Amino acid sequence: MSTIVAISTSPGIGGIGIIRMSGNECFDILNQFFVPKNKSKAKSYTLKYGKIVDNFGEIVDEVLVSFFLAPKSYTTENMCEINTHGGTVVMNKILEICLKNGAVLAEPGEFTKRAFLNGRIDLSQAEAVIDLINAKTDKESKVAVEQLEGSLSQKLKEIRKKVLSLLADIEVTIDYPEYDVDEVTESKISHVLKEIDILLGALEKSFLNGKILREGVKVAIIGKPNAGKSSLLNLILNEERAIVTDIEGTTRDTIEEFINIDGVPLKIIDTAGIRNAKDAVEKIGVEKSLKISVDSDIVLAIFDASKEMDDEDRKILDLIKNKNAIILLNKIDLGIAINKVEIEDLGKKIVEISAKDKLGVENLYETISKSLKLSEIAVDGELIVSNNRHKSLIINSHNHVKKAQEIIEQKLPIDIVSSYLKEIIEEMGKITGESVTEDVINEIFAKFCLGK
Repeated sequence: MSTIVAISTSPGIGGIGIIRMSGNECFDILNQFFVPKNKSKAKSYTLKYGKIVDNFGEIVDEVLVSFFLAPKSYTTENMCEINTHGGTVVMNKILEICLKNGAVLAEPGEFTKRAFLNGRIDLSQAEAVIDLINAKTDKESKVAVEQLEGSLSQKLKEIRKKVLSLLADIEVTIDYPEYDVDEVTESKISHVLKEIDILLGALEKSFLNGKILREGVKVAIIGKPNAGKSSLLNLILNEERAIVTDIEGTTRDTIEEFINIDGVPLKIIDTAGIRNAKDAVEKIGVEKSLKISVDSDIVLAIFDASKEMDDEDRKILDLIKNKNAIILLNKIDLGIAINKVEIEDLGKKIVEISAKDKLGVENLYETISKSLKLSEIAVDGELIVSNNRHKSLIINSHNHVKKAQEIIEQKLPIDIVSSYLKEIIEEMGKITGESVTEDVINEIFAKFCLGK
């Protein structure tokens, strides 16, 4: 394979920039423009100080080069990382020199793809790399790290071993009935299938928590105009993210931001005030607010506690009566005039706040956490599936187990069971990469950033 190169650090100016290069000719290419202070042969996992020079012998930068000799590298190939000053001009200049001396520009995710193709990691571990890069919270990153270390791979190997053992027993009984081999009984098949069913079922159920950690919880802030929705968003974010004025209907579209509560990402959505719209633009905003309130995991319904309740307030109460919702009584600094009894009859949790005076926000966080049971999403010692592709394949495998169990219950020939067991092995192989198509591999790595 060709020697690939890419800038691995984010675009922009920084203290350090890294250009990564991997391939059999990596060091031959490097030696054409890297002048080390120490001329001795480089050893693996060592750094060398020196200068990068262009084709005219002009010094481009002082650098440190990390050496990783095959097979003990990220890609299992000869590999180096040029640690340069983090200026955009400098990094691009060194990248250009690498290309002129025989390297080719890496495709997105090609370093990790080579690590997979060369057998250092399996496909589920490779996907964990991008999950770790995109992680928004500590819990999400921890799940990604555990998968990168092979937690899912090990569990799938355990299940695959049980499936293969059962498949071998069944096929020996079918193919060699003349030999003195213990016949596989229906009770033994049922017992092993039950074990596999439990293991796959646990992985399937874990996806609910994995989805929450990966995608976050959708939280909609709804209310009448000037109830304090945008002020609440600014309070939660601790910045002036939304425009706040005394003019009703300031917010015409949604504003979305992520926050972190108990290690879980929450997507907070500020919506347009819900009322009988006065113009076409506001009407679109109100319709969008209503749709978001329906699609959200939890709704924060905010009311102006300093005013008496009107019909528009009651429409919002009616809107949330069958939703997971928290009622916020805002502007308590102005006194409470709203009829709390009418609100309490809805049976929702109520939090009194003052977005202006920054009162009640900690109580709000605690109430959100309890309502969503965020503290119960534990990642220590628990295998969590967070990838949609993995979930789909695990569900397919689980369905094949259930079909195999039905065959045994219906007293049908056991050779039919073996066909379902082969399907399970095939589906799990698509997770780890043993039976996945090239198109799927290319699609997965296309989601990676350059240099990884």
